[in-house]
Amino acid sequence: MPNASVAATVQFISPLRSAVGGLIALAVAIGIGRFIYTPILPSMMAALGLPKFDAGLIASANFAGYLAGALLVTGPRLSARRWILGGMIASAFATAAMGLARSMTLFVILRATGGLASAVVLVLACATVLDALAAAERSDLGTLMFAGVGVGITASAALICALRATEIQWPAPWLAGGALSLLGVFACWRLIPDRKPLVPAAKGGAAPFDPRFTRLTIAYGLFGFAYIITATFLVAIVRSSSGTRQIEPVVWVVFGLAAIPSVSMWSAIGRRLGATRGFALAALAEAIGVLGTVTWKSVAGVFLATVLVGGTFMGLTSLGLTRGRQLATENPQRGLALMTSAFGIGQIVGPSFAGALSDRLGSFTLPSVAAAAALIVSAALAAV
Repeated sequence: MPNASVAATVQFISPLRSAVGGLIALAVAIGIGRFIYTPILPSMMAALGLPKFDAGLIASANFAGYLAGALLVTGPRLSARRWILGGMIASAFATAAMGLARSMTLFVILRATGGLASAVVLVLACATVLDALAAAERSDLGTLMFAGVGVGITASAALICALRATEIQWPAPWLAGGALSLLGVFACWRLIPDRKPLVPAAKGGAAPFDPRFTRLTIAYGLFGFAYIITATFLVAIVRSSSGTRQIEPVVWVVFGLAAIPSVSMWSAIGRRLGATRGFALAALAEAIGVLGTVTWKSVAGVFLATVLVGGTFMGLTSLGLTRGRQLATENPQRGLALMTSAFGIGQIVGPSFAGALSDRLGSFTLPSVAAAAALIVSAALAAV
């Protein structure tokens, strides 16, 4: 009996450790590495005189790096643990270095480096941790890993709120975010499983993907284009309105808090309706939230819109990648990387498009309408 009890405990703890390791990895590389830019952006724009197009270009550089990172891991099998930890370290240093840079060239290079690191971590952490959980028959713990993005957003947003109370300048949050990311690397050191993702060798060249996978990939790319417009400029949108300016310090905290339970909620909806229908429903809910950020002018309206966007984007990510992994049976790592590439292309286009249009028109309304339309098309493609 004691031996059986010990074995049961090990069987419980081992997949839980893997899921927590995945959570920390995504918190560092995505929650902090990608999204800390949003709450810092208004201060940077004010202090440096950055036009909205330049702000969008810096964001797009991050997503161009993200695309490069996704393409990097479509190749041969990798020692995933080393690449994940290396990507987390690169993300931490790229984040901290943003606080020391003062030129557009350096901003672009550093954000591109951080984007590359975040894609490597995301694709390999998903493939490695989900495989480890599947082998342990604990795939249900995958939702815990995806909650890491919301955890990272919330932790970095709370950190920035605390720093802002001291009236420090915009470089300090970048440095603090890098330091927090390094703490995450140390915490993750022994948690990520030391195994290669399961990538069956294709015989006679790469096997064609299911047409449903192709439609899902296009839908996923449109989702990337749409959500990132709001995710990049949300705090700037809030600051630009006199009726909501007072909630600027906390709106990004609300966004992160909404993201934490969203994966579990949308996974439950996906199990009930099917992953693709769940994806379509989440895309429609997000479209409402995206429109709400520019049309609901009250504090309550902006908070509701923020919850709708923050509470759907990781659900869409989880449902999309999980379903994509199921459809790309011949080579799940390649399938995840292709979906991440489509997502990356959407993210590259979104911020620059929105920034240029906003500079020309003086508001983010039309870019947000375009983003909502893209989400509606994404929902239609996924539901077919």
